[in-house]
Amino acid sequence: MTKVENDVLSGKILEEDSEVTLAQLCEACAVRAEAIEAMMEEGIVAPTDVGVSKWRFTRSSVVRVRTVLRMQRDLNVNLAGAALALDLLERIEALQARLRAFDPGHRG
Repeated sequence: MTKVENDVLSGKILEEDSEVTLAQLCEACAVRAEAIEAMMEEGIVAPTDVGVSKWRFTRSSVVRVRTVLRMQRDLNVNLAGAALALDLLERIEALQARLRAFDPGHRG
């Protein structure tokens, strides 16, 4: 994701370095805290602070949770499969970024 890309959370524009609480993440993604905790167990998202009462999540966590929810809904993928798919998608994105840096005309 680029710094230019924004996401909307309860009418607020989230920049790349924005953080949200567990409650805000649940609201933004329309899921219960238990679903987020299950995603944390699979390594899909991780809070920026270890104290449960202080859990904060980055903007990328909102994107990751929404992506996993789409995978579950559309492809019937379980959390372990979604975690693997996210990892592969991020690797592809990183490789495409390297290609663009090497060859600016590449549209990958």
